[in-house]
Amino acid sequence: MAAHLVLCAVAMCLAGGMLALLCGRSPARAAAVATLALGLAAIPGVGAAWLGLQGQAAVPVHWPWQVPGGALVLQVDALSSVFLLAIFLVAPLCALYGSAYLKAQDRRRALGVHWFFFCALTACLALVVTAAHVLMFLAAWELMSITSFFLVAHDQQKPEVRHAAWLYLLACHLGAAVVFGLLLYAAEVSGSLHFQEFYALGALEPRAAALVFLAALIGFGTKAGLAPLHVWLPEAHPAAPSHVSALMSALMVKTGLYGIVRVLTWLPAPPPWWGLLLAGIGVGGALYAIAMAALQSDVKRCLAYSTIENVGIIGLGLGLGLYASALGQPLMAALGFAGALLHVWNHALFKALLFLGAGSLLHATGTCNLNRLGGLLKAMPVTGVLLIGGSLAAAALPPLNGFFGEWLIYLGLLQAALALPGGGALPPLLLVGLLALTGALALLVFVRLIGIALLGTPRSAAAAAAHDGRGALLVAPALLLLGCLVLGLAPAGALDLLSAPVSLLCRTDVHSLPFPSHYAWPGFGGLLLMMSVVAAALVLLWLRRRRPCAADATWGCGFTRPSARMSYSAMGFAELAQNRVLPSFLRPEGAVQAPQDLFAPGQSLHLTPRDPVLARLFQPLFAFLGERCVRLRWLQQGKPAIYLAYIFLTGAALMLWSLWALGGG
Repeated sequence: MAAHLVLCAVAMCLAGGMLALLCGRSPARAAAVATLALGLAAIPGVGAAWLGLQGQAAVPVHWPWQVPGGALVLQVDALSSVFLLAIFLVAPLCALYGSAYLKAQDRRRALGVHWFFFCALTACLALVVTAAHVLMFLAAWELMSITSFFLVAHDQQKPEVRHAAWLYLLACHLGAAVVFGLLLYAAEVSGSLHFQEFYALGALEPRAAALVFLAALIGFGTKAGLAPLHVWLPEAHPAAPSHVSALMSALMVKTGLYGIVRVLTWLPAPPPWWGLLLAGIGVGGALYAIAMAALQSDVKRCLAYSTIENVGIIGLGLGLGLYASALGQPLMAALGFAGALLHVWNHALFKALLFLGAGSLLHATGTCNLNRLGGLLKAMPVTGVLLIGGSLAAAALPPLNGFFGEWLIYLGLLQAALALPGGGALPPLLLVGLLALTGALALLVFVRLIGIALLGTPRSAAAAAAHDGRGALLVAPALLLLGCLVLGLAPAGALDLLSAPVSLLCRTDVHSLPFPSHYAWPGFGGLLLMMSVVAAALVLLWLRRRRPCAADATWGCGFTRPSARMSYSAMGFAELAQNRVLPSFLRPEGAVQAPQDLFAPGQSLHLTPRDPVLARLFQPLFAFLGERCVRLRWLQQGKPAIYLAYIFLTGAALMLWSLWALGGG
């Protein structure tokens, strides 16, 4: 039943995309058709996820496919349902927002192609997390990369957008090559291309199982944005339209995490070092990414690095679960896996909210540069409140949803430190400290974002003339903020839904453990208490606004004519952390124009934050490989006879190899 519902949802997405393509000359009609189709597809999609989370038996459903060796096989189990629910809840809201966002941005542009790729990407996301056959999975994975490439390249007339799109496509195919090899190896070991037969990998010897695990981290981790394989993400997200950035950051990167956890279910019981490796990569990447976010002046680039941070936190939770499982600690494993899976939902909601909020800033002011914003809370009060709510969630502050997933991971780490004897308690305690430092930097990042963008005085004429959007520009992020509040105030229901996938990852029934009721936020009484506190705070703020007060200029430190240029810049706000907390290799490069004589008109300082992984590792590596590959251009003679000779020689070599292999058998 669940698989048929998924197929229905996918068909509706694709039908909506095709109709939008036919309506391409009418942007409003194309947007309306695509948004309606995704909204309708959410009904069977959410229904399928709900059935899967209830622990229904995951029965694969087959349809005929004429591709040699291929099969259309869908399977909805508890694990795929976690990601399926996020896809069909968030994607329609991103489309709803995008219909109004592009209407203002591209009044004279045919948008049928854009909405076709948007609907196709949503369908591919659903197929990736439900495909149960190698060829179907690889086809959906590749189509997901291609459709998202065209969405990133929406503004292809800009050189920086083309560069970001090609970097993204390159990273996708490098990761896909590893995924391709991993799945083919699994098919060879199991003797089948069906995922249900891949549980034969559980009999692998430790060295082979470790190689499969490492291949999954590299191949799927590239799509997920796990550091140091994250280099495409800070380039692609700022280049894409805001609703596309929201879809990719909230949902698409999660398919990489899904691939990792799916492979883990096929492999034998993990040794402890698997968990420590994944936890170390996760917390190290989270700390690195949030430090880079503190140095960005572009709002969307800052949010892109925050996505890498949150992917790292999810990786930390998964690593904790693996480590505890290897040590025979089911409660700690359940806390780690539950925190990671709950944070998948949490991040999908608040990161989509933040990217849509950044789109509203761009829509109102024409820029996402923090140094060109300021004073927007008064000019855009609704958007400002939505951004503040998303920032509280991203900084993991209660009562928003970002808090509870990380709290479970903290509890799991502390339980591990208390339960493990001797030196075994050191790694969890170290991870607690690193996660706490990550949280402190996240708080700095979002205080900086809100303070510079929303408070103070406008730093440009566009910021001074800004105003709130209307309709879908406010409705879609408001619904996402409502979801953040619901998950933050009543997480016990979400934990009950996650019991089936957590049991699958723990390889034990978590209902036999004091979980989740003993670790959930207080029940209905606590919910009423939190709602009362929030309501009282809102009433006090409303009463305070009604008090008459005299308006006057902000104190300007003794200057008689203060201006916005005297306020903190985005880089200046983070200067203390940059110089006293962050290591030197993360500090931005500076260009100083000093005065040339005694009466020079002025001087300037320009700081450029660069990602050292991209600038010092991948760019030199790609340049080196590019120089070597140029030497092979002599093979491209441009003559058909030469190419026919290549084909003949390749075919002959394959035939000889086949004969040799058959003879050896």
